[in-house]
Amino acid sequence: MCGIVGVISKAPVNQLIYDALLLLQHRGQDAAGIVTMMGTKCFMHKARGMVRDVFRTRNMRALPGLVGLGQVRYPTAGNAYSEEEAQPFYVNAPYGIVLVHNGNLTNAPALKAELFDVDRRHINTESDTEVLINVLAHELEQVARELPLAPEQVFAAVSAVHRRVRGSYAVIALIAGHGLLAFRDPYGIRPLCFGRGEGGDVMVASESVALEGTGHHLERDLAPGEAVFVDLAGGVHTRQCAAKPSLNPCMFEYVYLARPDSVLDGVSVYQARLNLGETLAQRVISTMPPSEIDVVIPIPESSRPSAMQLALRIGKPYREGFVKNRYVGRTFIMPGQAVRKRSVRQKLNAIGVEFRGRNVLLVDDSIVRGTTSKEIVQMAREAGARKVYMASAAPPVRHPNVYGIDMPSRDELIAAGRSIEEVRAFIGADALIYQDVDAMKRVVHALNPSLAGFEASCFDGQYITGDITEADFAAIEQQRRSQPEGEENAADRSRLALQSAEERT
Repeated sequence: MCGIVGVISKAPVNQLIYDALLLLQHRGQDAAGIVTMMGTKCFMHKARGMVRDVFRTRNMRALPGLVGLGQVRYPTAGNAYSEEEAQPFYVNAPYGIVLVHNGNLTNAPALKAELFDVDRRHINTESDTEVLINVLAHELEQVARELPLAPEQVFAAVSAVHRRVRGSYAVIALIAGHGLLAFRDPYGIRPLCFGRGEGGDVMVASESVALEGTGHHLERDLAPGEAVFVDLAGGVHTRQCAAKPSLNPCMFEYVYLARPDSVLDGVSVYQARLNLGETLAQRVISTMPPSEIDVVIPIPESSRPSAMQLALRIGKPYREGFVKNRYVGRTFIMPGQAVRKRSVRQKLNAIGVEFRGRNVLLVDDSIVRGTTSKEIVQMAREAGARKVYMASAAPPVRHPNVYGIDMPSRDELIAAGRSIEEVRAFIGADALIYQDVDAMKRVVHALNPSLAGFEASCFDGQYITGDITEADFAAIEQQRRSQPEGEENAADRSRLALQSAEERT
């Protein structure tokens, strides 16, 4: 999961891109980067950290130009500590290409070998984004070798990329002296949309909130497999570049990742979460009498819409029982339960009056590792709750995600290989209610019936690209186990981001 944005304007774009990245900060907090272009010269600044920390006044002044792109990074492949792997990536031939990418290539190792052995291109990092930009550069070189670069040649190159690359990818690239290119994988797993500003500028971004928050009007989402090329005069050219496109967006975007005020592929994220609360309420009613519940309390922030709708449906009061410390810094957690426990309590505090002597139903957006849920249940008990029930707006997370969400490996997923009763016992709740997979898909699909389906592999184990094997999972798990002891673990940091309400909004 990353956030990407690109823009062509009649005015300098550095501040516009900065503002858009702030609106996408929830999609990545590990690194940020901006590239602008003036004529055929590119100007870049990128570093590890949050947008507000990476870009100072001196950095912004060094980013002139009317065309640019940017990214906030959440590492799911490569080295989380290397500034070299922060995006954007640049290659100087052909033309000069700068690229940002949201997603994860499932055949990156094979492509890396192919690039070296066949295309004679060297990959210097472990980032799949460097693989992707080199594939695009090679295909552009092939189609435009004897011709001037026109939209037809750009679209032919994207078609070739689709034939070679597997996995999830939403891409924005600058081609020096020519314009801005954006395209989406044939399944539309990761989001990408575009719109226009009053001055005629064109913006492409991961979420509609980045457009609307910077004064742009959302026109539409890119279709799966579609490419959009914006020339330097602001002319927009579009083409379907995939042989068999099928729109199957990531369900976890609606459950957790996206901002609630975004609209992704015609679906309001906020409405989707309300609908999930409605079906979760039905699960609660079928599991236990609502009379046993005194109050419904969300675990901030993403679960709030679902918790509100659930409370309304079962006729119980909705209360805010937890307060987040919005001023605690980034927590770089070391392996170990004690440190995870301390980090949760630093960021979350219970309001005793809402718990004391009550049977409380806690609602979270999802339960992944289970350690945070266990700590929160204990906090509720210490605050005086008589009974603590837990409800998850998402189904059990039983499978790793390989499409750009850094889900832990199977042995770290609390629901993998365990019954709901075993999970309940682990987190210490008096009852545990999960969302139903089919109900989740049904109520989100109802908001846009044109969706072919969803990428929901972490819930149902169905990997939509059809190229994921047991060997792939073994390789992922081996990579995690090989993390040096005592060093910051990218999976831990990523899950912390998925637990931190400060970083969700």
